[in-house]
Amino acid sequence: MDLCHESRSWRLCFLIAILFATQSPAQTADRILIKKSERRMFLYSAGKVIKTYRIALGGSPIGKKTRQGDHRTPEGIYKIDSKNSRSRFHLALHVSYPNAADREHARKLRVSPGGDIMIHGLPDAYAYLGALHRQRDWTDGCIAVTNAEIEEIWKLVPVGTEVGILP
Repeated sequence: MDLCHESRSWRLCFLIAILFATQSPAQTADRILIKKSERRMFLYSAGKVIKTYRIALGGSPIGKKTRQGDHRTPEGIYKIDSKNSRSRFHLALHVSYPNAADREHARKLRVSPGGDIMIHGLPDAYAYLGALHRQRDWTDGCIAVTNAEIEEIWKLVPVGTEVGILP
């Protein structure tokens, strides 16, 4: 019997067992906070930040979205109300914009508030850009992350998660 071989196998099994035992299960986010001025998105679970992402915003990022086509990212309290696994932006989480206040504001202006605000990745043709996409704000009002990041976010954020978007 080769004791050295057995000893190495035991050590390897022990190290693997420790590795799996010390890994915490993936947390589920219960809140998303987006700080437009910082170009940051924070995922929270039980009041603690579990992940932070750098983001790109709508092409006209200053100010809240008031109408369809203004290229602004909304500001306010929303929810993730659906997920789109067939998005042309890799994966997408739909934000419940417009809320009642947004609709009322648009009504007073006699304009459409717009919609289809998402947290999404990159189109397949531009996926190679990765983090470089954040060099400028380029969306029509959405919040963009890399494809690897949206895959991670997709797993952590269930439908119904609150989304707060601050200036």
